[in-house]
Amino acid sequence: MNAQRGSTEEPSLAELARRLRAADTGGWTPEGVNALADGLGWARGGTADHPVLITGRSSGDARLRPVGTYEEPYTDGESYVELAVPVAVAAPDAPAQAVAFRAARDELTAALGRPSVMGSHGDMGPFYDGGPSWGAPFLRWRGSTDTLELRAGKAGPELVLQPTGPAENWFWRQGHGEEHAISGFFGSNSDPANAGLGFPGGWTARSWETATRSLGDFLGALPAEAVALGVGFGMPFYGRTGGGAPLLFDVTCGDRLSIGCFAPDGVDAASLGWGTVAEHPATASVWRDDDPVWRVDAGGPGEPKGRALAEMLVATARAAGVAEPAGLIVGGEAEYVDGYHIRYYGLGLPTG
Repeated sequence: MNAQRGSTEEPSLAELARRLRAADTGGWTPEGVNALADGLGWARGGTADHPVLITGRSSGDARLRPVGTYEEPYTDGESYVELAVPVAVAAPDAPAQAVAFRAARDELTAALGRPSVMGSHGDMGPFYDGGPSWGAPFLRWRGSTDTLELRAGKAGPELVLQPTGPAENWFWRQGHGEEHAISGFFGSNSDPANAGLGFPGGWTARSWETATRSLGDFLGALPAEAVALGVGFGMPFYGRTGGGAPLLFDVTCGDRLSIGCFAPDGVDAASLGWGTVAEHPATASVWRDDDPVWRVDAGGPGEPKGRALAEMLVATARAAGVAEPAGLIVGGEAEYVDGYHIRYYGLGLPTG
């Protein structure tokens, strides 16, 4: 069936987004969703457990997510918690997926304005879903009743319409403090749409193994997510030791991830895996030739070896005298990215 009855022309992504934002979801009841489908010209299909709306779009049909065991505690009368529409299909590698997401991001931003929320779901998406292995970026145009989200899907970017309450309720209630309770990062700007937006508490890494895992997950996906979101990250890390909390690392990421190391005297940085600008010439465009002396070029989307990088950072921090994960501190400068205030929930490290 065609996406629009009586027409074989596929609506643009921008037009689809406008129609979804303007749709009356009727409280996300079965009757409301039927009316939504009729308004979009989409027929019902699938099964009771896995319902779909037949869009006729070349990228695939839309999936409805019914309220089930994992969703019910966070809902208030809704029968569905999202409608996910695939908008592009890309090769499975990280560069291709990041470029496809970025193209959708650029078109939607031109049509709808800057999203009010941006971030990464990390390895645990809404209602405990897993995300793609290359990265899990998302952008949101938040509304008081319904929110439109551009999300990284399994095969390519997806446009997701969701009732605002359940998704935010789920996120809020993950702030119970257990390790890995929340993954990824979450950023909001000063858009009036964010009035009343709540932020859950974070969690703290209680062991170096936990810190290594969280850093590895974060660094491995960061270049792909930065490209997809169209932003750059500058993140100093400080190490609390008996002599204060000096700067230890400078993580810089746009289309490539570079990490500088300010190892104190007495730490054999080379033996821990750090190189110089001669070994990592791409870093010359990030820092001067001699500041920092120690550095690594970890590569672009899909290239960083997250676990190995994390092990190197943790080993260096411990060699420098950082006694526990709580002593590895993300500099407050890292919280401000392109007009968004970022909370790095998935790291489990303090920010100061």
